[in-house]
Amino acid sequence: MAIMRCIDVQPSNEMTVDEFKAWLRRFDADHDGRINQEELKEALHSLRVRFGWWKARQGMKEADCNHDGQIENAKEIEKLVNYAQKRLHMKIYLSDW
Repeated sequence: MAIMRCIDVQPSNEMTVDEFKAWLRRFDADHDGRINQEELKEALHSLRVRFGWWKARQGMKEADCNHDGQIENAKEIEKLVNYAQKRLHMKIYLSDW
């Protein structure tokens, strides 16, 4: 039995912050331009992250500055990028432009 992965939502091993944002936008179910905990959980599940529900909760705790349950501004995205780098071991870097 073969295990298939959904390649179109898999980020590469290395990506820019803009690529990370674009990948994350794919999980913005209500298209409001913000990411909530459930959407973040779905993004992590697409990566087959173990305990994605818990890591999504931890990511929200770390990134959601105003505690409104949404990742919505540049500062919060930056904190989410830092979380993904440190806790999820994703390689995300600034673009060279």
